[in-house]
Amino acid sequence: MSDSSWTRVPSAPPAAPGTGARGSTTTPEGPDPAAAPPAAGAPSVAPSGSPGVPPFGGREAAPGLLRSLEPLLRGWLPRQRWFAGKGLPIGGFRLAAATELMPPGGKLGPLGLLHVLVDVEQPGRPADCYQLLLGAHPLLPSALVRTALGRAVGGPYDGLTLYDAPHDPRLAALLLERLRMPGRTGRLHFSTEPHAVFPPAPAPRVSTAEQSNTSVVYGDAYILKLFRRVSPGTNPDLELSLALARAGSRRVAEPVAWFESLEPGPGPAAEEPTTLGLLQRFLPGSSDGWALALASVAEDGDFRAEAAALGRATAEVHASLAAALPVRALGGAALERIAAGMARRLDETAAEVPAVRPYAAALRSAFDDLAKLGAGTLPGHAVTAQRIHGDLHLGQALRGPDGEWVLIDFEGEPARPLAERRRPAPPVQDVAGMLRSFDYAAHHSGNGPWAARHRDAYCTGYAAVSGIDPREQPVLIRAFETDKAVYEARYEARHRPAWLPIPLSALARLATAAPR
Repeated sequence: MSDSSWTRVPSAPPAAPGTGARGSTTTPEGPDPAAAPPAAGAPSVAPSGSPGVPPFGGREAAPGLLRSLEPLLRGWLPRQRWFAGKGLPIGGFRLAAATELMPPGGKLGPLGLLHVLVDVEQPGRPADCYQLLLGAHPLLPSALVRTALGRAVGGPYDGLTLYDAPHDPRLAALLLERLRMPGRTGRLHFSTEPHAVFPPAPAPRVSTAEQSNTSVVYGDAYILKLFRRVSPGTNPDLELSLALARAGSRRVAEPVAWFESLEPGPGPAAEEPTTLGLLQRFLPGSSDGWALALASVAEDGDFRAEAAALGRATAEVHASLAAALPVRALGGAALERIAAGMARRLDETAAEVPAVRPYAAALRSAFDDLAKLGAGTLPGHAVTAQRIHGDLHLGQALRGPDGEWVLIDFEGEPARPLAERRRPAPPVQDVAGMLRSFDYAAHHSGNGPWAARHRDAYCTGYAAVSGIDPREQPVLIRAFETDKAVYEARYEARHRPAWLPIPLSALARLATAAPR
């Protein structure tokens, strides 16, 4: 990056509409003691007591950091596409953790790198914890001005401009350098797969495809996913990618390294580490299934061979996950609970989206039939639950130059709680998600018949590997496809009203699709 043009950024950009006026910094217990200014002569940082890797920091941030960040975060956070609380006022912040990976004045001169976990409190929802990687510099290169939070006033970074570090190639390269070395830096723990080899990586760039996270691509070598909204526990993207790669699956991008936040506390009383980032092999020359499908729809082309191959790949992933992780049979009570959850989501959506109401009564029969299947009053295959992808659609599948499909982004639906995303579920849930995606591709371009042909091809491919044809499980597939379409209707009504007719069309079809 050229530093030939530098800009001084204001201390606090204007707040986004609806974020509320600046307020005092508080914790659930009252005023934040960390917000008090440091005593005269106190150091700007204090050692964390944790061993670090020599070139890096690992020191916990000083008192006053949160107070200096708060006015910047109020304006900057709501503008980020991964921020989940858009449209709601921000009530307050709590600093969960802050570690300097590179203090200003270190090996990069005046440039610094700070890792922050901050809890954001908003009315009507539990507090969300967000991961921030912040660069700090007295002046900002013009190319990075759009990533700026603003200039800090007070605290350990007083007078420095803070900005979103993944967009700075120098700091993104520094993060990759840290990922190469297993060990601990402050509260952060870095791990690599055994025998991982790290060839030199070209200059990094931030991917524009991510919506709920931030991904940094290092040439054709690696992709680093930085999880933005985080919860204590292992993210399924790390857990399932590792399980598949260690089982020798060809259907996953190989994990190379990752990092987590370690919660303080002795022994088993400490919480499970929080997954923060995952470095995987990049798949150069790959095409995502959504783009390929849209091109086929536009030309009224024949995508059935690719759809069948994708069905086979999905079944292979399910088989590998079933071999690597526990599988359990779902009894009647479990299926009844699943059906009750689906019915509850339908009722909530019908209350929020008037266009769903005409179909609600007929759609409820899909969930009633699922509950009866659990009670044994309807015939059907034994239903099992295992670890699955959890958010499978055409955009989560990459076709490589060799024509083989790889599945990506195993974190599940980001809006769901982490514990729910890690819960075993029937594999038909993934199948239903992909069938809905074929429907979306077809209706997006106005070619309905295309969807039916390619849904069938996908199911045929899935059955060829799994031995189970989803079309022969009408109660299951109807219930899970209906639940997915209900979710879509609520999402589109909130975020993309022009797309609402797509799930409504599916709901109209599913309302009259009672199994024979």
